[in-house]
Formats: sequence, C-alpha cells, structure tokens
Amino acid sequence: MLVRDFHYDLPAERIAQQPLQDRAASRMLAFDRATGAVQDSFFRDFPQRLQPGDLLVINDTRVLPARLFARRAGIHAQAISPRNPASKQHLHGIVEVLLTEQHAPLEWSALVHPGRKLPVGERLFFFAPGEQEAASDAAALLTAEIVGRGEFGERRLRFDPVADFYAILDRIGHMPLPPYIHRDDELSDRERYQTVFASVRGSVAAPTAGLHFTPEILSAIRARGVEVASVTLHVGLGTFQPVRVERLDEITLHTERYTLPEPTALAVNLARRDGRRVIAVGTTTVRTLEHCARQAEDGELRAHSGETQMFISPGYQFRVVSGLLTNFHLPQSTLLMLVCAFGGTQKVLAAYNHAVAGQYRFFSYGDCMFLA
Repeated sequence: MLVRDFHYDLPAERIAQQPLQDRAASRMLAFDRATGAVQDSFFRDFPQRLQPGDLLVINDTRVLPARLFARRAGIHAQAISPRNPASKQHLHGIVEVLLTEQHAPLEWSALVHPGRKLPVGERLFFFAPGEQEAASDAAALLTAEIVGRGEFGERRLRFDPVADFYAILDRIGHMPLPPYIHRDDELSDRERYQTVFASVRGSVAAPTAGLHFTPEILSAIRARGVEVASVTLHVGLGTFQPVRVERLDEITLHTERYTLPEPTALAVNLARRDGRRVIAVGTTTVRTLEHCARQAEDGELRAHSGETQMFISPGYQFRVVSGLLTNFHLPQSTLLMLVCAFGGTQKVLAAYNHAVAGQYRFFSYGDCMFLA
C-alpha cells in the first residue's frame, strides 16, 4: 500500500487550537467495526458504551516540559516569543531544543533547530525565561554538549550534572505542544496537556485519547463493572516526524520505551481467557499490548519493560485489542494507518469524512472516536 492511500482533506479551521474547558464535553464518533456505521455522540456517553466485564487499558505516561530554548556559547540573544515565527528567533542566537528520548540520566536525544550550524562539540546554555538576552554563560541553569548527530535535526545532548535536573526542567521548559497548534504554550497547558491519570514522567507528547477523561468519568466506568488497568508507553520522536517514504513497507518507526505491569498482564490474560473485551485508550496502548502479545511465545502476557518500534498497518491481525478509543489523526500518518488496520481503511476514511463534514475538532486537543 501507498502512504497517499491514507489521505483525507481537512480544512485548517477544524484543527483544535485550544482544549475545551470541560474535558468530558468533547464529541465522540461511535464507529461499528463490523459495518462501518457511525453515530454522533459525546464522550460523556462513553461509560454507557462499555459493557460490564470489559477491561479498559490506559497509558499513564506523563509529559515532560521538554521544549527548551538555549543560547550558543558567547552569543547573546534578544527576548523572543517561542512560538511566534515573526520573531525570527534563529537570527538572534536562540536554539530550540526538543528532548525526545532519554538514554542515560543526563544524556538525551533531541531535535534542535536550526541544526545545520550545531556540530558535535558545540555547547548550549539554558536559562530561565527572560534571562537569555542578558545573563552570562556562567549563569546558565543547564548546560549541555552536543555529543552526536543524526538526520533531520537530531542531536544527542549530554547535560552537565546538576542537583535536580527535573526541577530545573519544570522551571525553564515549555510543554511540547504539536506544531499544528499555532500559539505559544500557556500556563494552563501544564495541566491540560496531561491526562488526569498521568503518573510516570517520560513522554514528549500526550497520549491524547486519555485527555478526555475526568475522575468522575473514571468512577462511572468502574461503577458499571468495567475493570481499569494501565500500561506505560513514553511517546517519543515518531510523533513529531512526518512519513518520508512512499510505501508502507518502507516505514520504520523510532523506538519508544514501555512497561507492562504485573497486574495489567494478569488482567489482560484473564480477560482473553474469559472472552471479555479489551478496550485500549489510545494508539499508544494498542501498540504496547500488541507488541507484548507478539513477544509472548505461549500467548500469555508477562510483566516486563522494553522498547518497541511496532508499526501496525492494514492486514495486521490483532491479538489483544477488541475496542479502541482514539482521537482523530493527521492525514497519511502512521497513527491513522493503525486505526485503519483496526476498523478497515475505507470505512475509517469514510468516518473521517463524516467527522470533517460534521465539524468535529481534530488532533490533540480535538474530539474522539470509539471503534468497537
């Protein structure tokens, strides 16, 4: 199959730029996998669409404030607006750094921009907001050396030791909103771009299907007799990288770290034995469960941690997941390909066209779709 087979037309105004004030007020398109029939609904109805005995699996990863702004050695900069293209930040000595994957306590992969002028050995200096233009290099809160480079602006950074790296990251970092959100990140994004069950820090993007949940919705789900379990998959670089090949069989995803806890492995095994549905919240949860199932030689999932670069596309036979709650994804993206594998390409694309015509809100802060 070709990447262009997964195209659909999306007007720019359908891309949500702000979250709804009430998480559970999102619209939800209910999709019948067997027939492709769709029904307009709201996420508040989600508990009623679950069945007693279902197992709902969520991703409890927590998003890091992983978007940083640095200065090159000895270069003083003017204050800028981080997401305002008119500021021409690259002409003012500012380097944008997006941490994407941790390899050691102080060593990270990152996307840097502009990348062409940043060779191995270059040192970067990170300051508190508003201090970049005046402070000396010695006053930097974080410093790092570029120790490796890759394609498309990828670099490996080694940070100098500090007392509490994550406390400083919380102070100077920005929430890594996706590039299709054309505004500066706001203080409210610190809370709103996290799920209410986020607990294990490590992601550079939110598992967005989980953003709709509230404590009250989770309580209603449990009251209905639905079991809730969790996995952890830290969303990484692949979320920001476009597909640059023409054929699906040429696609290779970046690795992402995951953990399958013991209680979740046991719950999934028991649900499968009983013939009960396993409902995944988000494509990250799907990839974690299906990867773990492929690793299980006797079919039994076992608790462990590891890395996955699993790419799911049409033709894949799902071993674990029988229902999926997911947001609407970018045209020609690997996430859309996964959803098409689950619901059927033509049926899913028809549902997307219905959502466009029905003025659903798309992407990270947008509405959702329940396929079962």
